[in-house]
Amino acid sequence: MKNFTRIVLILVSVFFISPPSYSTDLKKAIIYLDKKVPNNYGGPTIDNAALVAFFKKYSDLKPYQSDVTTLYKDKGFKSIWYDGDDVTEFAYLLYNKLNASYEQGVEIKIPYKKKIDLIFNEEGTEKLSQTDTEFFLSSMYILYAKNVFEGMSAEGQKKIEWYLPKKKISYETLLDSIFTNPELLDNNKNALFSQYYKLQDALKKYLAIQKSGGWKTIEMDTPFQDLRPDAKSKTIAQVRERLFLIGDLATDSKSDFYDQELMDGVMKYKLRHAQTPNYILAKEHIDQMNEPITDRIKTLMLNMERCRWIPPQLEKQDEYVMVNIPSFMLYYVRDQKFDLVSKVFIGSPLTKTTIFSGQIDRIVFSPYWTVPQSIVDNELKLKIAEDKNYLADHNMEMSKGRVRQKPGPDNSLGLVKFMFPNPNDIYMHDSPAKSLFGFEKRIFSHGCINVEKAKELAVEMLKSYPEWTTEKINDAMSGQKETPFMLPKKVPIYIGYFTAWVTRDGNIDFYPDVYQRDTRLNSILFPQDTAYKSDQE
Repeated sequence: MKNFTRIVLILVSVFFISPPSYSTDLKKAIIYLDKKVPNNYGGPTIDNAALVAFFKKYSDLKPYQSDVTTLYKDKGFKSIWYDGDDVTEFAYLLYNKLNASYEQGVEIKIPYKKKIDLIFNEEGTEKLSQTDTEFFLSSMYILYAKNVFEGMSAEGQKKIEWYLPKKKISYETLLDSIFTNPELLDNNKNALFSQYYKLQDALKKYLAIQKSGGWKTIEMDTPFQDLRPDAKSKTIAQVRERLFLIGDLATDSKSDFYDQELMDGVMKYKLRHAQTPNYILAKEHIDQMNEPITDRIKTLMLNMERCRWIPPQLEKQDEYVMVNIPSFMLYYVRDQKFDLVSKVFIGSPLTKTTIFSGQIDRIVFSPYWTVPQSIVDNELKLKIAEDKNYLADHNMEMSKGRVRQKPGPDNSLGLVKFMFPNPNDIYMHDSPAKSLFGFEKRIFSHGCINVEKAKELAVEMLKSYPEWTTEKINDAMSGQKETPFMLPKKVPIYIGYFTAWVTRDGNIDFYPDVYQRDTRLNSILFPQDTAYKSDQE
């Protein structure tokens, strides 16, 4: 029996740790056969006294005591990790996953690692007791699940001003599902936001580039002049090599001539980095390409962490609005399809747009704009003092002691706004300053979200209400009078912060860290601030 379990263990390790090369059905068959091995031994004796003694002895694991105890209560205080006298194959799988945590975009520091290594060192003479082995493995499971499936605590997220809803996770249910299907350790879309796995694939790609040593510094002529189509330079050949390496070019012709093929690759690169879509390669673009690959890897890991916080159910809703601050883009999603994509501009670094979620409960056409008192105090008072006609000239008036701008095409909110109650007094709205949407870094507002396709968004959101015909919407947006509409069905809105995102067509997009939130999160997750290196280096 023991030899049979070992054979199954070896096979499972090959199938689940090595790159997949065998059928899923065969994997399931092996797991099925292994489950047929009778458990003739109950493993160690487990009770509250044994648990308390263990966590007192290994105090660095104390933070996991409550969750581990709950696991055993759920299992009727029976062994989780023993099958007969042997540790189960799932324990080996978990151990391998912990030791390769970089594949999950996180660096897990394992307490008492030397002790845990003893469990899996069959050649060594020093052994742990079954009780210590059992509780170490349960603690490692909780450690792994917290880091990979849950991520930073809700309290930690608030400290970095991330106010999107924190998902809830049941370690007991998760363990049951993984025991039933170990493949869920690699892909569990019921536990993790699907974008996580897309970023994980991107991480594997960049780790492979790092390992191959292909990320070479692109050399620039001195003094550097912008590179344009039909130019010829050694820099062009090196840019071509880089774009091929990261997938923006299908082939590398090695040519140092800026031809049509390279133009297409440059355009794809710029679109993936939220840059002005043209063919000019300025010094700032080469400097960006020369950022260390370790920075790219860290960026992917940081955004995988953010994905851990997102409830997977979010993307399964029938309708919602999502705004990604670093990409300056808005997405209106209905029935899991992107019905509208629009540019936005957001708050400046001094008046940052807050990361949170809400419910859009009304649309207001031809709105008044009540000027925030901070703007009145810091900007308008002096202008009003200098020009007694300032309010009238700017279509403004006093109302109940406040300054407000009347409806009209020049209103700062444009011709429509979308309201969602929140303590930060943030909302989305149209803008008369259409030229600002042509800028690369669109950080101009006082915190609200200005939407380029605001009218189109209103039209899309009102398709469920037949009374809102095109004619009625046009009339409401004439700028003559304020016209509010309370939505019978509220629309969820999520304002997030992702500096790396894999698009629907599989492109890996990187965006500027406009509020330096990557820097702050990096200092929390990787306090040593050491360059990331894979275990292959």
